[in-house]
Amino acid sequence: MADDTLIIYEEEINLIESLMSKMLKGAEAKCALLVDKDGHLITRQGFTHSLDTTALAALLAGSFASTSEIARLVGEEEFSVLFHQGKKDHIHMSLVGERSILVVVFDDRTTIGMVRLYAKEASAELARIFEQVKAKSTSGAKPGISDEFADMTQDKLDDIFQD
Repeated sequence: MADDTLIIYEEEINLIESLMSKMLKGAEAKCALLVDKDGHLITRQGFTHSLDTTALAALLAGSFASTSEIARLVGEEEFSVLFHQGKKDHIHMSLVGERSILVVVFDDRTTIGMVRLYAKEASAELARIFEQVKAKSTSGAKPGISDEFADMTQDKLDDIFQD
């Protein structure tokens, strides 16, 4: 089985958090979580202080996994968007690429249409970021280290250990 591990560096995390913050403001939502399909929290933005985001991330990933099985049973490949409506708060979940879920928690100060619009835009941009991260990891590129510096360092290490 191929290694699905994806390493996200600080530069990408900052870009992701900025994008999520912009989405929250546009949609007038309370908070957003980015969760991998295994239930690990990647990052969060907004008013999350009253939420157990670790447990929430795991439960939301489980919810998406069970819904994927329901989709298969009714002949769909997958449901890419889920919505849970409560009395006060609502949750919108959407797939981001192949491995992540964007979760937006919002209340009646905004509409599901606004959340869907901004989440769709954010999901597309997040998918592009993840593709760039994946491309970096498969090429072996390390952020912040130029090829020339890496070659020079390797040459010095070779000199040290050949003596």
